[in-house]
Amino acid sequence: MSALRPLEEKLQAFHVASRSCDQVFKHTLSQAQQTERKIKNEFEKLHRFLREEEEARIAAVREEEERKSQMMKEKIEEMKGEISSLSDTIKVVKDQLEAEDVSFLLAYEDTMKRAWGAPQSPGKVPGALIDMGKHLGNLKHRVWEKMLESVQYTPVTLDPNTAAPSIALSDDLTRGGKGGEGWAGRQQLPDNPERFNSYACVLGSRGFVSGRHGWEVEVGDSTNWTLGVAAESVRRKEEFSACPEEGLWTVSFRDGEYQAMDTPCALIPVHNRLRRVRVELDWDGGWVTFSDPTEANGAPPLHLHVHLH
Repeated sequence: MSALRPLEEKLQAFHVASRSCDQVFKHTLSQAQQTERKIKNEFEKLHRFLREEEEARIAAVREEEERKSQMMKEKIEEMKGEISSLSDTIKVVKDQLEAEDVSFLLAYEDTMKRAWGAPQSPGKVPGALIDMGKHLGNLKHRVWEKMLESVQYTPVTLDPNTAAPSIALSDDLTRGGKGGEGWAGRQQLPDNPERFNSYACVLGSRGFVSGRHGWEVEVGDSTNWTLGVAAESVRRKEEFSACPEEGLWTVSFRDGEYQAMDTPCALIPVHNRLRRVRVELDWDGGWVTFSDPTEANGAPPLHLHVHLH
């Protein structure tokens, strides 16, 4: 029996691995379906925006057309009235000029008043044409600029494949928490190599290997959080300390105290409760800076430099 034990243990390991692969396979299909659905939803929003923008701009053209057409109709009616009045005046003056008796002399003063009092020659109407340049000039660029105003850019998108099972992520992958209304987290997740198991952690979906980068993290009313920069090599399946030796450069808030997670940890004197923290990474300079973005004047309550090396 002892000779079979290694084979049985290997068989059991393969059964476990097979179940894990099956879970990953099913989760991959579910991820693909969710991602496709969310992509369609996002593009539908863009399509709706473009349809509404198209309708608004066509409505602006039609409004201008109606306004200027009405103006020209009124001008045409005015011209018709002037033509009719001028034609009558010409007929009267002509009849009087052709008179052979003294009645012309008697009506001379009135006749000259009619002739000189006729309306002046009609002028051209400025601004009567559709302003095509206003409607068509840089149309796509102007629509694009307006679209940018309604689209929010997030410098850090969370990677759901790294999220611990205890963390639920929002649909747009910009927030993480313990779940609740509006969250799309799932607790039954495959144990893939990228996923954290020991702690409630999640990484951003994009890494950096050079340059300077910055983003703001909204911590709100949370009373227990740790945030910062992590090396790609940070351990996922084992317990670790949030310190530089483990590939983590972070600050934390727990038990009402702010700490720089160095070795050893150092308390940070912060007098005002932080609702948001700005993280700036200078990869080439080898620094991570944590600060309070709400402080515009004076020394900020949180301003901490952490060396990467």
